[in-house]
Amino acid sequence: MSRLLTGHVPLRDTLTRIAEFAVHAIPGADGAGLTMLEADRPQTVVATADFVQRVDDVQYGIGEGPCLMAVATGRTQVAGSLGGEERWPRFGPRVGRLGVHSALSLPLLLGDQVLGAMNVYAHEKNVFGPEAVRVGEAYSRPAAVSVHNAQILATSQRLAEQLQEALSTRAVIDQAMGVIRSRTGCSAAEARDRLMESSRQQGRKVSLVAQNLIDEAVRSARARSARSTPETP
Repeated sequence: MSRLLTGHVPLRDTLTRIAEFAVHAIPGADGAGLTMLEADRPQTVVATADFVQRVDDVQYGIGEGPCLMAVATGRTQVAGSLGGEERWPRFGPRVGRLGVHSALSLPLLLGDQVLGAMNVYAHEKNVFGPEAVRVGEAYSRPAAVSVHNAQILATSQRLAEQLQEALSTRAVIDQAMGVIRSRTGCSAAEARDRLMESSRQQGRKVSLVAQNLIDEAVRSARARSARSTPETP
């Protein structure tokens, strides 16, 4: 996992690999997924198999299940016969009919903060014994750190891209305002207002209107330059 955070791997791919590693590491696992909290609501962001997503969707739909309990309590949840599990009387039978009978939900803890949960499932009954729980809990600790670091890295990259876009957009708008001022002799505030009004009338972003204005000015300048250049005999 330490080699995942290279800065070149998208966040979703990093999280998918963490879930795939869990399937290989935890004895008996048939599939795994990562549930993250988005605005304090759980959401499965990656799953190694389609049935994992279906199981988690059942939990979210009815509001009960091992993943939700792991997130709410910050404690590992284990079940070996979901169809008859008393803790989740509505969830258990439904996923049992899907052919999933064992579950191991591990909270992703960073200090006292619960980032989400790693959910591991198996089709057979009573798959996750003490050894699987031990391995799962040992794995979930560095997994939580890796998830947290991957999120920070992705956020930093997104903010850098947004900043670069904002700087580029500002430069384009300033250049367009210069074009307007050179044509009309108006003030900077008036040039900005004209640009905003053009954007509103055209129903386009200010940056696109500004870029179009600059492109037109460049084409006109080149055309004038071509006309004024004397032809070679």
